[in-house]
Amino acid sequence: MSTNGKDDVRRQVLLWRLLARVFDVEEQHALETASVAVVQERGLPTALLDPGVSVDTVLQRFPELEPEFRDPLAGGDGDGVDRVRRTAVVSKLLLNAFCTGTGNVSATQLATWQRDAEWLRRALGAGVLGGLGQENGPGQGDGTGQGGGTGQDTGQTPGPGRGFGAGNGFEVTDADLNALLASLEGDLVRRMQLREVLADRRLARRLTPSMSLVEQLLRDKHNLSGEALANAKALIRRFVDEVAEVLRTRVEQTSVGKIDRSVPPKRVFRNLDLDRTIWKNLVNYRPEDERLYVDRLFFKHTARRTTPARMIVVVDQSGSMVDAMVNCTILASIFAGLPKVDVNLIAYDTRAIDLTPWVHDPFEVLLRTTLGGGTHGPVALRMAREKITDPRNTVLVWISDFYDDRSLLDEFRGLHRSGVKFIPVGSVNSSGQASVDPWFREKLKQLGTPVLSGRIDKLVFELKNFLA
Repeated sequence: MSTNGKDDVRRQVLLWRLLARVFDVEEQHALETASVAVVQERGLPTALLDPGVSVDTVLQRFPELEPEFRDPLAGGDGDGVDRVRRTAVVSKLLLNAFCTGTGNVSATQLATWQRDAEWLRRALGAGVLGGLGQENGPGQGDGTGQGGGTGQDTGQTPGPGRGFGAGNGFEVTDADLNALLASLEGDLVRRMQLREVLADRRLARRLTPSMSLVEQLLRDKHNLSGEALANAKALIRRFVDEVAEVLRTRVEQTSVGKIDRSVPPKRVFRNLDLDRTIWKNLVNYRPEDERLYVDRLFFKHTARRTTPARMIVVVDQSGSMVDAMVNCTILASIFAGLPKVDVNLIAYDTRAIDLTPWVHDPFEVLLRTTLGGGTHGPVALRMAREKITDPRNTVLVWISDFYDDRSLLDEFRGLHRSGVKFIPVGSVNSSGQASVDPWFREKLKQLGTPVLSGRIDKLVFELKNFLA
């Protein structure tokens, strides 16, 4: 069999596997195994075969593939074109758009699907045509064309049979594609059913606030109004208050910092050192009276060194960091309430927003965030640098999965050398599980600032150690 004949077989394997995954929830073992072998042979990541891995995530971790996703049919059918590789890329776009699964849908799943659908629209030449019912949908963003993906708006006019990618030569109109994707999105929204529940105050009160529910509410808040919006805010407020109470207790119970013995002990009863007082006065014991006469009292030193400190918390608000965004806004508000602590809060995706004016109210902070999108840490770092006036009295907490611009490492190194206490955190949640870019994890460890595992207790301890 010729090389072309073998490549045709490989392409058929990928296409049959695509059809099987879209129309049958059960995996076909033979097709799965063969498809893995095909993509690995072409030097492609197996993540292309997983509908649970978004296109944004693939490109974030394998940025060299971006040109192929932006224009899968570049080069037409000319010689030298790897048609197997092309088929794998196009299959990924189709798989993520059409393999929507069954059952309930979370806000994260919906937002991810919307971004994946935008990539398919670009590839088919439909361009950036709006957010499929969103007020500010994928691909719109700040006008750079980055929005939910990493592609850029070329400024060209899209249309049927033309466009930015695989739409060249395809007989598919913008209306056809929009209608199909809108139908798929409508099914996903119906499977959420959250808006209907929120519109009924009685049903809304029966909801138990949780991290996943808060995530859905934050993602969908722009589509809510009236009674539904009021109920959504009440649920978020309940959850924030509950988590804040737990975190406040942890902050109060964490005892760190050395006793400052240069400060005389406060002579009050609660500071009385009873054991030492008895020991030092044993010479005054009179056996005949069976009494201990105390002529000197001793008190415990309780003062701890306290200096005004600046704490800058930078949080990646992309879709994978929802737990971190919620927990850190609450934690920042707690530390902002401590004496002699100046707290700044910055959230970022491809843009940075200074949330410091609302740092004392995590509820307001969350309502001003927009979860999802890409990540571009340098924009947040520039904003954070402007707030550093005394490096040796500043702690910078950077919370992210660190799948980001690697030029950040040099900036982190410079801050660390200047005296800033740099604390990188993989995430902030109860499980402590955090997916962190292995490259950044190793480099930051070598720098002497290892990434915290993600358990919030560890972050509380580190912060109180610095502030004490």
